[in-house]
Amino acid sequence: MKVAISLPDPIFEAAERLAKQRRVPRSQVFAEALEEYLSRHGGDAVTAKLDEVYGAESATIDRELAQAQLTAIGDETW
Repeated sequence: MKVAISLPDPIFEAAERLAKQRRVPRSQVFAEALEEYLSRHGGDAVTAKLDEVYGAESATIDRELAQAQLTAIGDETW
């Protein structure tokens, strides 16, 4: 699909240099850059990263910490 976008000159020039160095079309450089950005910042990537972090940690709360939390709340009702 063809898309027209506006870019700051320094970004365009850097992409142009990279495309020439790699001997690939400039559009391939932009497509790869966007693909990488989407994989890092898309909702699925964020969820996967959180699953990775929290999947490796224990879900239990230290007994002393739990008691301190309960003490801090006191007799509050929600």
